[in-house]
Amino acid sequence: MNLVDTLDRLLPQTQCQRCGYPACRPYALALAQGQSEPNRCPPGGQQGADALAAVLGCAPMPLDLSRGRPGVPMQARVIEALCIGCTKCIRACPVDAIIGGNKRLHHVIAERCTGCELCLPPCPTDCIEMIPRPTDLWHAEDAGLARERFEARNRRLEAEAATTSPTPSHERSPAGTDRPMSAAPGKPDLASAAAPGANGDGVQQAIHKALEAARQRLAKRQHNPER
Repeated sequence: MNLVDTLDRLLPQTQCQRCGYPACRPYALALAQGQSEPNRCPPGGQQGADALAAVLGCAPMPLDLSRGRPGVPMQARVIEALCIGCTKCIRACPVDAIIGGNKRLHHVIAERCTGCELCLPPCPTDCIEMIPRPTDLWHAEDAGLARERFEARNRRLEAEAATTSPTPSHERSPAGTDRPMSAAPGKPDLASAAAPGANGDGVQQAIHKALEAARQRLAKRQHNPER
């Protein structure tokens, strides 16, 4: 097993992009090439950062909390009364954990959800909320299955792109190789921040702003359900 593979297997495979890279493996590659620090993965927590540092042979460093705080593993849930069936969350999910058809109610397959929160920014009705997973642990087996689903989704998108007419790259390109779904109107634009030439920190900052905005809107609606 080469260094990139070793580092990739230490990452939680949430594909959340909080590290500033489009997926876990690109982050592992950057680490192997000495282009990033091992403390940029909030889902992995301090324990994960220490494990990455040990493999890289560098001194442990505090987790970079500007990229998010570690906590109980979460999963997405669709608020049925608010879902309009736009399919934007389905296209944003890096592990195909959301199912549903156009203008039909969507559903999150709980055991597949990595809690990445990438489905929040593109949702135009804020119908997705994050809830704690039934278990407060995210095991190596969970990470392995998430990696397999992520890679399977990329292969599917590549096959679809090869046999269909051209469509916007942020909708057809495999996750981790192109820019993410654009945010819904009025929300921070992830696509422009992740356009070619944008640095990892710019991507991370845009994602952070979009997620915070989505969380605030959801919290406000839950506090004032009649609105």
